[in-house]
Amino acid sequence: MNKMNIKKDDTVYVLSGDWQYRHKTGKVLSVIPDKEQVIVQGMNMRIKHVKPRRQGEPGGRIEQEGPMHVSNVMLVCPSCKKPTRVAHTIVEKDGKQKSVRTCKKCGKTID
Repeated sequence: MNKMNIKKDDTVYVLSGDWQYRHKTGKVLSVIPDKEQVIVQGMNMRIKHVKPRRQGEPGGRIEQEGPMHVSNVMLVCPSCKKPTRVAHTIVEKDGKQKSVRTCKKCGKTID
């Protein structure tokens, strides 16, 4: 399994999918690494039908975000504010080597 380049709370740019979500940016709410999917705030909206469980509780249709494949989104660099590919560079921190995400356009670290 490949290492995912996108983490929770990252800003991503939607490359492909439904026409109303394409070419828009949003915040990653959660990451599902087993299926290589991400859930982006306000994107890929699905309607869920909810049945009332208690007396007085309303039922109805609830809109919520659906997962999309990680290949359909691109990370937005926080420093240059452009969608970019991600490189992994090894940085030494406190005597230990650590892999850090780096922007391919401006070269600055993302983490």
